[in-house]
Amino acid sequence: MNTLAMHVVAGVLTDPAGRVLLAQRPPGKHLAGLWEFPGGKLEKGEAPADGLVRELREELDVAIEPASATRLVQVPWNYGERALLLDAWRIGAWQGMPRPMEGQALQWRLPAEVPPALLAPADREILRALVPAFR
Repeated sequence: MNTLAMHVVAGVLTDPAGRVLLAQRPPGKHLAGLWEFPGGKLEKGEAPADGLVRELREELDVAIEPASATRLVQVPWNYGERALLLDAWRIGAWQGMPRPMEGQALQWRLPAEVPPALLAPADREILRALVPAFR
């Protein structure tokens, strides 16, 4: 990974019906209005699993058990001036009902029914990992 790239973690929470949780990027943020898998930037020296626990608690008010998280895919991405490594983790279990702690819209969707154009470009690669037919 480029040392100047921002390391971002994303959680793929799946409900018993097989739907995944998506969050809409709020107005005023990069890629506002597009949807993404919830998560955020790692803090300096923070391990991905620890960052995932922190970010999902801050954004969704859920507690995940790091041992239940398994890496799904890592996506190096470049948004012009913004280079990032998107590190997506499948979340096997969590406590609490996800709720929008930062005022963002949330929705549960079956992965095969998520139009790729709905997602931020890097998050489309997570969708491809979930739904091989989109490859």
